[in-house]
Amino acid sequence: MSAGVTVRPAAPDDLPAIMRFIRALAEYERLAQLCVATDAQIGAALFGSPPRAHALLAESEGQPAGFALWFYTFGTFSGRASIYLEDLFVDPAFRRRGVARRLMAELARRVLTEGCAHLAWDVLDWNEPALHFYRRLGAEPRRGWTVQRLSGPALAALAAS
Repeated sequence: MSAGVTVRPAAPDDLPAIMRFIRALAEYERLAQLCVATDAQIGAALFGSPPRAHALLAESEGQPAGFALWFYTFGTFSGRASIYLEDLFVDPAFRRRGVARRLMAELARRVLTEGCAHLAWDVLDWNEPALHFYRRLGAEPRRGWTVQRLSGPALAALAAS
């Protein structure tokens, strides 16, 4: 199913494909109005010194087929780093060929090789195809926790206090 699919760390020359995937993901998630990141910002985050995030690029038939963008978090209770998957996207033309599974498997290998505690991510509650895919991998929702976020005026007000 994933024959012919390769996964590798993204390189600076992959930035146009990564940006295309980011914008397509924003459209799919009905959040295009929030997608204001520039090529320069994403390029600096992925390929600056130090990098603030990391990306894997999947290729099939010699073409960019999908990507995973991730970064490290740290758990004080476990005393170990973890990997947080920010974005996973597969071009619709390459879906159902094992691309997403290959990207997730590569991240899982990295978690184990580096001695990280776990791999985590968020998924929109209406995204049934993604939820079904993640359940098939053995993922489980984290019960009892809600995501909190400070931004905009509330963030500025707290910083000014």
